[in-house]
Amino acid sequence: TLFPAVLTRPAGGSATFFCNISMENDSGSEYSLNWYKKTNHSQAQKIAEISRNNPPTKTEKYLLTNYTAAFKIEILNLHQNDSGSYYCGLIAFFEPDKVIESNRSHLVVTAAPEKTNATDQPEMEESNPPDHVKAVLLGILLLAGAVVLLIFGYLTVTYRRGDVQKPPSENAPAKKEKTPMVSVSTVDYGVLEFQWDQRTQVPPETRPVDQTEYATIIFPDEKPVTPERGKKHQD
Repeated sequence: TLFPAVLTRPAGGSATFFCNISMENDSGSEYSLNWYKKTNHSQAQKIAEISRNNPPTKTEKYLLTNYTAAFKIEILNLHQNDSGSYYCGLIAFFEPDKVIESNRSHLVVTAAPEKTNATDQPEMEESNPPDHVKAVLLGILLLAGAVVLLIFGYLTVTYRRGDVQKPPSENAPAKKEKTPMVSVSTVDYGVLEFQWDQRTQVPPETRPVDQTEYATIIFPDEKPVTPERGKKHQD
């Protein structure tokens, strides 16, 4: 007997069938089991074989396991063309030789993974707008940050230029105040010489011993009066 009778699996998955055998007077006789596939009204094709004493056998498409009283076949990496009818055939090597076929089981391979992808696409499309909005908001924030940095840099450069140009403007009045002091603070020196009038010389015998001469010094008004001149004038 073969079970399950009907099996539906998605493409890309796997399908497993079990074939149970029951032999009367089984005294260690040799036998093997063949697996067959039939599609629509075409002739059945042998797809795998395993004997009684063989260990588990794996091919690119099938995994065969012998449990003595049951044989398991696992169809790997299903495609839609794997759909069809499957059955097992027991071949006993003793007299008389026997070939016994099991009932048919039907396998249906669906395109479930493709439908799953189709259902995932709307979710991806729905998730795209929030990502797009996030990208736009991020771009706006970056642009605003760049503008703020440019304004801050412009103000910083302008302030530094003002500090650099400020000392000369502050020093200019000081120079103007010192310039008149340097030009005005001058000292004039003069030598007063008193000469005897040779025409009216008095004989030595009549000239007194001590004689005082007086002189009046007048400075023009346009010259500034320095402390030295003021002192001399008082004297």
